[in-house]
Amino acid sequence: MRIDIICKPESDNRGERVLARVRQALEEMDVRAEVHLFHDAKKMIDNRIYVGPALIVDDVVRISGRIPEVRELKSFIAERPRYLQRYRAVA
Repeated sequence: MRIDIICKPESDNRGERVLARVRQALEEMDVRAEVHLFHDAKKMIDNRIYVGPALIVDDVVRISGRIPEVRELKSFIAERPRYLQRYRAVA
């Protein structure tokens, strides 16, 4: 699982707050994932994100423009393995 957090270069600490909440959710669920924090306007444009911070889980933009709650992050993380299981059943 790969989680990217993208925010504007001039943002104060919103990206770091999202990063802390993502790490807390991963720790509580005992899940391992790659987590990256980007302060890059070009990356925002490439992903069609207009308001930061944005949370991208496995190349899908899940949240943009706000800091998510830990319970919301847990639902995104828990949803991912079920999707992969369904995908394998179809293929």
